Amino acid sequence: MPRPSQRSTSFVKKKVKTPSGRAVVHYLKKKPACARCSLCRRPLSGVPSRLPKEMRRIPKTKKRPERPFGGSLCSVCTKNVMKEKNLARWKND
Repeated sequence: MPRPSQRSTSFVKKKVKTPSGRAVVHYLKKKPACARCSLCRRPLSGVPSRLPKEMRRIPKTKKRPERPFGGSLCSVCTKNVMKEKNLARWKND
């Protein structure tokens, strides 16, 4: 029987065969989902997917790309948004 703290669904159960031939269950922490673009839902490049306590340890510049909308939009959607803003500005002039 696992410990009460390991009975939650926040652990992944992995069946492992030990060198002695016994089958045991290892309880592993689930990996966090990757960051996704808020428009097209494509995975963001340049954004690490780590647990919150690991994300606190890395510097802010390593958490997202250094560009407008970095960390929330992918590069393709960023380019499209910038084009739309630029066209809207030209139409108003």
